[in-house]
Amino acid sequence: QEQLVESGGGLVQAGGSLRLSCAASGSIFSINLMGWYRQAPGNQRELVAGITTGGSTNYADSVKGRFTISRDNAKNTMSLQMNSLKPEDTAVYYCNAVSTVLRGGVRITRNYWGQGTQVTVSS
Repeated sequence: QEQLVESGGGLVQAGGSLRLSCAASGSIFSINLMGWYRQAPGNQRELVAGITTGGSTNYADSVKGRFTISRDNAKNTMSLQMNSLKPEDTAVYYCNAVSTVLRGGVRITRNYWGQGTQVTVSS
């Protein structure tokens, strides 16, 4: 079953805005880190923004000042507000979640990915 679901992608002109959302299913436990990645054709997937449970954030230099990441821990959701979009932002955007648990004294980290949502910015 799907554990991370993205929504909110679409086509927008340069300078416009989009808001992406990600919902994590209840089957994912102990999420301590969430983030957004993106991948354009022929390029490597790159981190766009990340956020901890406590609300600490970090951004790629290319989006700093334009994008804002947020999360609702109670609802297990995350959003990415994208303003002043540029054609270079065109990519498939993926929701990511990391869970870390202890099992018999062993720290186990699991990485979850959504299916991706297309963002296209025209000039």
